[in-house]
Amino acid sequence: MPKFFVSKENIRNDKILIDGEDVAHIKKVLRLGIGDKLNMCDGEGTDYTVKICDAENKTILCDILSKHKSDTEPNIKITIYQGIPKGSKMDYIIQKTTELGVVKIVPCIMSRCVVKLESEKELVKKQQRWQKIAEEAAKQSGRGIIPEVCMPCDFNDALRMMKQSDLYFAPYECEENNTLKNTLLTAQAPVFVSFMIGPEGGYAVHETEKLKEYDIPTVTLGKRILRTETAGEAVTAMVMYEIGDINIT
Repeated sequence: MPKFFVSKENIRNDKILIDGEDVAHIKKVLRLGIGDKLNMCDGEGTDYTVKICDAENKTILCDILSKHKSDTEPNIKITIYQGIPKGSKMDYIIQKTTELGVVKIVPCIMSRCVVKLESEKELVKKQQRWQKIAEEAAKQSGRGIIPEVCMPCDFNDALRMMKQSDLYFAPYECEENNTLKNTLLTAQAPVFVSFMIGPEGGYAVHETEKLKEYDIPTVTLGKRILRTETAGEAVTAMVMYEIGDINIT
């Protein structure tokens, strides 16, 4: 069945009210009507099976048939700190890492970011668009939550936030000895995992020095250098396989 997200304010006793863009999609694209069933999610990990009981021009009212905890969320909580890339690469990163199960994406302003700093108004607009991409990807992949896409932050703030996780690291092309696999296999059952991906051109020298200052381990991903838009989804998949839920049968 199709799945849609709904705000908790629209969940009332044994009913769910659907409004906004989803109404047109349900009625005109999926061609569903009274008596048809849908999967709904409150975006916080609870799924609902509902049946359409009334359909107006701008709203759809549904009866709640059952509710349960979403079974599509991983057992670890991954946050990506991503150096902001140019063009539409950030859109791709948000989409694919959302599909793979991250819970938070933090765009980071770093020395070698090609994009120019924008006004606060433009940054808010960009963040809202990125959040919408995360929502659409969460809907498509059947997630139980919508990952949070934060407002861009600077490098030092990102490092401080990373340190609050159970496990944190930074893939770095000049690292030769410490492998990601070893980092994951020696971790002590982490729940909150954070990693940082540099922008095009990688880390500046003073940024690698800051990683050392904050005791954030650098790891190698192997002999091939990945693009910034490839690295985030690759690392997410590796983390999910080694300590997450991808390898669970």
